[in-house]
Amino acid sequence: MQPLLQLENVRFHYPAEEDTVPEEVVKGVSLTVNRGELVAVLGHNGSGKSTLAKMCNGILLPTEGRVLVDGMDTAHEERLQEIRRRVGMVFQNPDNQIVATIVEEDVAFALENMGVPQPEMRQRVDEALKAVHMYDYRNHAPHQLSGGQKQRVAIAGIIAMRPECIVMDEPTAMLDPHGRGQVMRTIRKLNREFGITVLLITHEMDEAAQCDRVVVVDHGTIRMDDTPRNVFARVAEMKEIGLDVPQVTELAELLRQGGYPLDSHIITEEECVAALYQLLKGRETIGADS
Repeated sequence: MQPLLQLENVRFHYPAEEDTVPEEVVKGVSLTVNRGELVAVLGHNGSGKSTLAKMCNGILLPTEGRVLVDGMDTAHEERLQEIRRRVGMVFQNPDNQIVATIVEEDVAFALENMGVPQPEMRQRVDEALKAVHMYDYRNHAPHQLSGGQKQRVAIAGIIAMRPECIVMDEPTAMLDPHGRGQVMRTIRKLNREFGITVLLITHEMDEAAQCDRVVVVDHGTIRMDDTPRNVFARVAEMKEIGLDVPQVTELAELLRQGGYPLDSHIITEEECVAALYQLLKGRETIGADS
């Protein structure tokens, strides 16, 4: 697989206040994200995960080490425009991204700056708004929308740019369960059908379970980097870090502790139902034989 994002022994600290020593937020992290991957990044508040995300397209520059986007160093200022065309960023607070007074104009803003021809721009804007179920609001003023609706508009603005990679910093934090489901379906579609690489910063374990990889950040270092099944199977270690696991994984673990032979790698409701069915079916067979 070809690497798209490469963080090489990256360290970062924010400027210190007067008479204080700067605290290192990211501590020697190395991470590679390959083209076409859907990678979740988990970590408690203050773990450094959002700082890592902002270094992926040059919003923040590492204090030490380097960040490469398709081989381009984010420290090279003359390459930043090209880097940001390839790596789009969706923030937790959509108000940080919305700049226009009409929804469709906001989605088109970056395309105008990129010089996209008008007919193609119209098509991209419409497709992006439909993808996040905001097409009917295209002529609305963003300030009249709910927080969740604003977030979907912000995501549409990045989708319309069609970057090679999208870094999403808790994009569903302001959405209800229905809205989160819509956004995750959109993210998977972008990844699976269009091959867009996605780095998803999230607190939602069920969202992380839908990704190809899960990276767990703890106190500025990478604690785990594996498939969702293998990461969430480490229930005790996740709890120690201060993170949850999917509810079905926790249920399976509690049953395992109670003596029921369930797989520790269950991460979906369907898998849990199937495992419980087989368990109960086996007990019925034993009962019938006796």
